[in-house]
Amino acid sequence: MKTKILLTGGGTGGSVTPLLALVDELGKAKFQYLWLGTTSGPEKEMIEKEGIEFKATAAGKFRRYWSWRNLFDPILVVVGFWQSLIIILKFKPDWIISAGSFVSVPAFWAGWLLRKKMIVHQQDARAGLANQLMAPLAKFITVTFDKSLRDYGPEARWVGNPIRSKKLEVKSKKYFNLQDSLPVLLVLGGGTGAMFINNLIGESLPQLTKICQIIHLTGKGKQAVLKKNYHHYYPYEFLDIRQMAEAYQAAGAVVSRCGMATLSELSYLAKPSILIPIPHSHQVENARVFEENSAAIVLDQPVLERTFFVKKIKMLLADKKLQAELSKNISAVIKRGAATELAKIILKN
Repeated sequence: MKTKILLTGGGTGGSVTPLLALVDELGKAKFQYLWLGTTSGPEKEMIEKEGIEFKATAAGKFRRYWSWRNLFDPILVVVGFWQSLIIILKFKPDWIISAGSFVSVPAFWAGWLLRKKMIVHQQDARAGLANQLMAPLAKFITVTFDKSLRDYGPEARWVGNPIRSKKLEVKSKKYFNLQDSLPVLLVLGGGTGAMFINNLIGESLPQLTKICQIIHLTGKGKQAVLKKNYHHYYPYEFLDIRQMAEAYQAAGAVVSRCGMATLSELSYLAKPSILIPIPHSHQVENARVFEENSAAIVLDQPVLERTFFVKKIKMLLADKKLQAELSKNISAVIKRGAATELAKIILKN
């Protein structure tokens, strides 16, 4: 009989990728999976491509600031709890696992009520509210950074952040048909795109396309503001895991937001990077870890403008010594082998 695992997360792709890395590690021969996610996030498409059954539940976000949605989201949380309870009763999972996300909280409450074994993984440097609510109910807590052990006490285990390492290890550049004569800059705005970065790149194209080729992941529906008729500029709304692996392989440098799924991939692949965290968010703390370890160039969005941005990119692309230093440091900033460690917890318990 197969071990049943209920995986839960969504709203963005950030809480999805680490759990898919765990699926890669465990395989499907001895395990059966069900994914519980949101009705509107990108995770449904990501999960179904992996051949995993997907079910959506209502999801209310826990905000620590005023929003009119705060009046209605508690109702969604209650609905999500009862939906999760029914799904768990029918699926009868041996484990429930989350890497963060507000959609997971009702599922953990239902899992605790039914005495299910649960694992919560803390990706970001700052403990999120969803994980703070789930952690007391979990049998095991794992974290990306050793500093996060202080947030969760002696039960927590420092493992790093799971990534789909085997799917990132490609040697092909065929998809993008790039030239060897110019360096490649990969621009990432997170799974749903970042309008600030998109606009910044759009403004900088006249200068940047003279010195490098640009692969730009814009996010779905966010290419309209960009001028596409520049030589050496290649915008894409979405890239699948194979195409992303090729883009990483081609890139000599990366401009990125600071979601932990992407940062973990940059660390694993040792990519010299310029990071632009979302202001006043958990991404600022993530970026700070990299900056304190001299593992990336971090730029502050509220004061960032085109001239300084272009200057930093030109400097990085021209300075091989700096590239080598950043590559060495970023590869060491996140502990490796997280998917294996998570798999061991499941196999031994």
